[in-house]
Parts: sequence; structure tokens; C-alpha cells
Amino acid sequence: MRAVQFSEYGPPAVMRVAEVEAPHAGEGEVRIAVRASGISPGEVQIRSGRMRDVVPTGFPCRTGFDAAGVVDEVGDGVAGVAIGDEVFGVTAMSRRGANADHAVLVYWAPKPGAWSWEEAGGAAGSVETATRVLDRLGVGAGHTVLVQGAAGAVGTIAVQMASARGATVIGTASERNHDLLRSLGARPTTYGTGLVERVRAMAPKVDAVFDCAGGALPDLIAIAGDPARVVTIAPDFGAASLGVHMSHGAPAEETGDAMGAAADPMALHGLGVAVELAGRGRLRIPIAAAFPLEEVVAAHELSETRHARGRIVLVN
Repeated sequence: MRAVQFSEYGPPAVMRVAEVEAPHAGEGEVRIAVRASGISPGEVQIRSGRMRDVVPTGFPCRTGFDAAGVVDEVGDGVAGVAIGDEVFGVTAMSRRGANADHAVLVYWAPKPGAWSWEEAGGAAGSVETATRVLDRLGVGAGHTVLVQGAAGAVGTIAVQMASARGATVIGTASERNHDLLRSLGARPTTYGTGLVERVRAMAPKVDAVFDCAGGALPDLIAIAGDPARVVTIAPDFGAASLGVHMSHGAPAEETGDAMGAAADPMALHGLGVAVELAGRGRLRIPIAAAFPLEEVVAAHELSETRHARGRIVLVN
């Protein structure tokens, strides 16, 4: 089968589509024939080598954390899913490989009928990340949350999931993306100089800050009033010195085994919430661009611009 991999850290050009042996579903897992898979900002950071101390890799390293497709193999101990079912879900972080013709999922849920394959293929990773961070921040009804970088792959999902919890959401983005944020349920503002003053004018009290972009932690701490009320998913290794938690997957954070968030049962909970919201028309998956699997280099180049509005996906 075809699979995306790289054999050294570096720029997008190190990515290759190679012929490899197909994986098989183990106990408690399913294998899918992939229809679409995501390119996440985290994967870009791993490929570049910036995350080598957090997520160590061996070479060649396959890529892709989330995917959607048709179940074609069911492992022992799996119930409630059958060959031919359409699902979306996540791989184990320690053996990624969703950017391929076949992928093994450790957590999955039925593909919502309202979503295209592209939307479903780009959904699970962002849903898991948004759920993990919103839970850590304790975001719920009556709270006000700021999402920094709200028009990106995770930000667009975080805005909708926080809003569905009953929170008031303020989102930062460039002005060209403000209509998008309004359509997702956020009150938009711009990032950069003057952010603290702009947010305070919109909401005197902000209960939590979800940083999807990086580069502005001092301002975000000032807005929240306490670094403990800020969580970042950006690879900002100065976060700890400021007292800000950098979230990159629950088991890796708790045990140091770098397995990643797919080993966390909360990932399954988040996917179930996403299916329910999608069924009520409350969760859209904005797609910035869809590329054929063979054009993975172009997909990573777009991701590195950090100007993509929503998820970037590969289609098979």
C-alpha cells in the first residue's frame, strides 16, 4: 500500500509516498480503507524536528494521526462495528500512519452523514485536542473563553465545542476570517499589539484561554489573570517557565511514555460528542484545502504558512 513517511527531520521536501506493508488491526482496533486523512500542525512540528524531545521518532517515520474511511478489518474484542461501516477516528500516537491507503484506528466513531469524507478525515484529531484542552480548563456554561488562533485547524473546532458547552467565546484571527468566526459562534477580534485592551473591552473577565497559535503568552496570561487558566498547544517551550501548561496528549503528559492522546479514553468521549453535535448541525469542519496523497509536500508547505483556514487533508 502507499503511505506517507520521512527518513530525516527537515522541510516539507523530506516527505515521500512509499510502498509499504499494510498494517493489521490488533486487539481492540479496526483497520480502515482510508478515504481522507488529516495534516495537523503537530505533525508538521514532528516532521520538522521541533518536537523531537517531546515526541521522539524512529526512521522511516509514517505520518498522520486522524483519518476517515471504510472498515475492512476488525480486531479481536471489538463490538459494535462491522466490515463496511463508515467511521472516523485516531491512530495511536506511537504508531501513526493515517496518511496512507490503510490505517489502524484505536478510537473511532460513526462518520456523521452530514460530513463529507474530507470533513470526517480532518475531524478527529482536532476534536480530541479541543476536548482535552477545554476539559483541562474546565470550560462550561456561563464561562468566557478566549481562543487564540481561532480560524485554524483546532481553533475552529474549539470555538464550536466551547460554544456548545454554553460558554461565550472570543476568537482571534485576521480580519478576513472574522465572518467565519461569527458563523461558528465566536465574537472575533484581531491578534497582535493591543490584544489585552481589545479583549478587556469585549469582556471584563475571561475565565480561560486556549492558545492554538503561540507567540503571545504574556498577553494571554494578562487576559486570564493567572497562567494556570491558560493552556497552549503551540510548541512554545518557554511556556513552563511562565507557568503555562503545554498540552500535547494526556498519557505523554502523565506518564512520559509519549504514546499520545489516542490512548486516552477521553478521546472516545470527544468523538461521541462530535457525532452528536454534527447530527444537530452544531459542528462544522472547515476545510482549508484537500490534496491528493501524492501531493503531501504541497500540503505541508501550506500548513507551514500558518494561514490555512481550517483543516488541510489528503484524499485517496
